[in-house]
Amino acid sequence: MHVLANPARFLKIARPATAWLLWPGLALAIVGMAAGLFLTPPDYLQGETVRILYIHVPSAWLGMGGWTGIAAASVAQLVWRHPLAAVAGRAIAPPGAVFAAICLATGSIWGRPTWGTWWEWDGRLTSMLILFFLYLGYIALASAERERGGDGRMAALFGVVGAVNLPIIHYSVLWWRTLHQGQSISVARGSSIAPELLWPLPLTMFGFTAIFAAVALMRMRAELARQKVEARLRRSTAE
Repeated sequence: MHVLANPARFLKIARPATAWLLWPGLALAIVGMAAGLFLTPPDYLQGETVRILYIHVPSAWLGMGGWTGIAAASVAQLVWRHPLAAVAGRAIAPPGAVFAAICLATGSIWGRPTWGTWWEWDGRLTSMLILFFLYLGYIALASAERERGGDGRMAALFGVVGAVNLPIIHYSVLWWRTLHQGQSISVARGSSIAPELLWPLPLTMFGFTAIFAAVALMRMRAELARQKVEARLRRSTAE
């Protein structure tokens, strides 16, 4: 982590890594979605609506994974004062919010024919909605601190505190009676999804994850370029 503390060293790695992640990620996501739409059979209970699985599950994973990244960056900023931690947190937040929103939207579309309602205030849905609002709060707070010239410590504290919601989302289907189905894939129990439906899911999972990482890197590069321009303007003004 400390090896990447130098912005120039980070950019030397981030520039090629962006392309390495973006194009394979797009290819995997497109192939996975096409396979899920055209090659897999309908589910014997849910019919054609099960095809939302290939977007909904990666979106849920990345909505939670994005905040995990924000929390890790926040700890790095608060504990080790990593110079790029605040930049990383601000870069991760918007794509994380987008995937959280996609998760909520696809879950609502999936729930309408399955549960007979667009929305239900159960544990999993409500905690995911809270995560989306946390993203919006973090984006607003980080933007306000940056405009005031702050060091981003308040946003970092918010990022750490907001991580409390992650285990609530994960365990909500176990802690409360809920319409949302239980965990379908786990390391210990394997998968309860039929193999003929499951195989495109890893493609979209890896594909969307690579796209997320590429977008975060692009946003970090843009932020560092903006800071460099601002520093040059300050020096020229002082002269």
